[in-house]
Amino acid sequence: MKAIRVRQHGGPDVLAYENVEIAEPGPGEVRVRNRAIGVNFVDVYLRRGSYPPPQFPFTPGKEGAGEVISVGPGVEGFKPGDRVVYAEALGAYAEEHNVPAHVLVHLPDDIGFETGAAMMLKGLTAQYLLRRTFRVGAGHIILVHAAAGGVGLILTQWAKHLGATVIGTVGSAEKADLARANGADHVIDYGKENFVARVREITEGKGVDVVYDGIGKSTFEGSLDSLRPFGHFVSFGAASGPIAPFDITILATKGSLYATWPLLPTHLARRDDVLAMSKDLFDVVASGAVKIPVHARLPLAEAAEAHRRLEGRQTTGAMVLLPDRVREV
Repeated sequence: MKAIRVRQHGGPDVLAYENVEIAEPGPGEVRVRNRAIGVNFVDVYLRRGSYPPPQFPFTPGKEGAGEVISVGPGVEGFKPGDRVVYAEALGAYAEEHNVPAHVLVHLPDDIGFETGAAMMLKGLTAQYLLRRTFRVGAGHIILVHAAAGGVGLILTQWAKHLGATVIGTVGSAEKADLARANGADHVIDYGKENFVARVREITEGKGVDVVYDGIGKSTFEGSLDSLRPFGHFVSFGAASGPIAPFDITILATKGSLYATWPLLPTHLARRDDVLAMSKDLFDVVASGAVKIPVHARLPLAEAAEAHRRLEGRQTTGAMVLLPDRVREV
């Protein structure tokens, strides 16, 4: 089969399209024929070495959707031909993937493979951010950085569905239009405006209840300054680079703030949570409250180009890799 392999850390060019042998699924594993594969910034972190991979060479990618080919010993609840989707299973940039059954779920019939591959990692991230890390509800005012990105669009739509007022930051006029079209009440182009000043203006000096920050280094201090007293700073990515070490007393001086960096794997450690979180995501998508925009499709062989677009912040919404066909939007 064909797969992307990484033999050393580096730029997008280290993503090599190769022939790879795949073993039979082991205990607790299910072999999936990928029909679509999600592209996420965590794939970039692993390629760069920001997050250490388990070994070299490795196949990147953590989410996909497809059909069950076979099941390994001890697996129950899955059979060949089942439509499935998964997240947090390293090795997705491949035509076939032996996926731990623990993170595999059945894909509802009314959700296509491309949508499924685009929604799991980002959508489950949005689920724990909105429903577990800080439980957003009616009356809350939230700030979403990169509101036109893959996670940002889901966060914005879902938060609006929950009754929150959403302030989103973006990097261009095109992205501002997209954020508004997906429910953002206020949109700030941080290339042209001081987002802290605008947040204070919008909230009449009070600040927001929670900041969801996937940008990192360049937005950290401004995010803290955008919060109300006792507000929550929630970091879930570092697209602009890692946040520098800081004196924890800054949280006190800026308003007795809370700061956290939760991770999806921790939330998926129990099978019951995998199922419950996935159901919550599927339900909000099925209701129409959250739409999953797939704005770019590339063949698996062009994974390096997908990474260039992602790192260059040229993307909005989600991007997927297609093993079987080429179709770009």
